[in-house]
Amino acid sequence: MAKRLDLQKNVLSSNDQAAAQLRREFATRRLLVLNLMSSPGSGKTTLLEHTARVLAGEFKMAVIEGDLQTDRDADRVRRAGLPAVQINTGGGCHLDVPMVRRALDGLALDGLDILFIENVGNLVCPAAFDLGEDAVVLLASVAEGDDKPGKYPTAFHRADVVLLTKTDFLPVTEFQVNLFLADVAKLKAELPVLPLSCRTGDGLDAWFAWLRRAVAAKKN
Repeated sequence: MAKRLDLQKNVLSSNDQAAAQLRREFATRRLLVLNLMSSPGSGKTTLLEHTARVLAGEFKMAVIEGDLQTDRDADRVRRAGLPAVQINTGGGCHLDVPMVRRALDGLALDGLDILFIENVGNLVCPAAFDLGEDAVVLLASVAEGDDKPGKYPTAFHRADVVLLTKTDFLPVTEFQVNLFLADVAKLKAELPVLPLSCRTGDGLDAWFAWLRRAVAAKKN
C-alpha cells in the first residue's frame, strides 16, 4: 500500500509542476483558462454552446473537450462556432497536463481570450489534477440532488465559482436550494453560487458577467 501511495504522490507532484509551467505560459498570453468540472449530464457542453452564441462578438474562445470516448461534445461546440479539440482518455477518469498540452497543438492560441477545458464528467478524479487553469468552474445540476457538496467536498474546495444548473427542474424535484447553499458555505464561505437554466435562459446573464470580469482581470 505504501508503494501505491508513493506512486500517486509522485504522479500528482509531477502534474503540479507541469501545471505551474503551463500556467506561466497562459499568463504570458493573458489567456483566461477555465477548468469545467461536473458530474455527467450537468450541462457543461450546453453551457458552452450558449456562451459561444452570446459572447462570440466579444471574445475569441476555444474549447478542449475531455471524454472517455466519442467526439460528440466537440462536434456540438464546433457547430456553435467554437474551435475545439477532443481528448479521448480511453477509460481514464480525468484530464492531466500532458493531455492538455498535446491538445493545445491543435488550437490557434494567438489572440485567444478564453480557453475552456471541459473535463471528464465526474467529481472525484478531476478534482485532484491541476491543469494550469485560472479558475475551476463547477457545475452541479438540480437534477442530481442537493447533497453534492457534502459528498464531494474536494471538488467544491477546488472551485472558484459554482453554477447551479437546470433550475427549471426545481418545481418538479425535492431539491432544497437553501440546504445546498448552506453546505457550500460550510466548505468555502466566499464561494459564489450562480443559479441558472440554459433551457429558459434564467441566470445566464450572471454567468456572462462573471466571465467578463474574469477576462478583464486577466488582461489587466
